[in-house]
Amino acid sequence: MGDKSQQGSGWTFLTNHARVLLAIARDPHIRLREVASICTLTERTVQAIVADLEEAGYLTRTRAEDGRRNRYTVISSSPFRHPAEAGHEIAELLTLLAGPPVQPEATSTTDDKKP
Repeated sequence: MGDKSQQGSGWTFLTNHARVLLAIARDPHIRLREVASICTLTERTVQAIVADLEEAGYLTRTRAEDGRRNRYTVISSSPFRHPAEAGHEIAELLTLLAGPPVQPEATSTTDDKKP
């Protein structure tokens, strides 16, 4: 008999909305193209999900200082939408699965030289 976890209907525990929110929580400066790649979704699908999340009050989008990119802010105090999770905030999910956000200053650039 085969391993059932590798077979079956292909369902997963997290929705695409949760995956997109987690990717944005990990890196608020991420491009939607990158989110699409990470979540194995089309960029158009990710755009629609981000619009859903904005409309529902789970995140906000502002222009980054460079004027070319967006910066996202996740509203972690937002409650889950389903009655089964009533009384819980998405901060709990983010703490569990997202880890600390990426710090732009901590990322290396191609100009960095190793000794």
